Amino acid sequence: MDDRNQIFSTKLRTIRTSKKISQDKLAVVTKIDRSYVGRIDRGEVNITLDILYKLSIALECEPSDFLPTLNQLKDTEEES
Repeated sequence: MDDRNQIFSTKLRTIRTSKKISQDKLAVVTKIDRSYVGRIDRGEVNITLDILYKLSIALECEPSDFLPTLNQLKDTEEES
């Protein structure tokens, strides 16, 4: 699994659970297939900007809230 996807999925799960929104509810609100939402939540897929904005709107946060910072990426590269 790509470090960027792992960081993204961790941030997504944190935001989603803090707002008490299940994967099922997120799928319904965003009109994204439930299984695909699960794969996003586990960091298994690369998503499009369209999906990023659907998630942001549904979770009422900025798209950048999901993205890893350059420092986070640098730290994961140094650990490898």
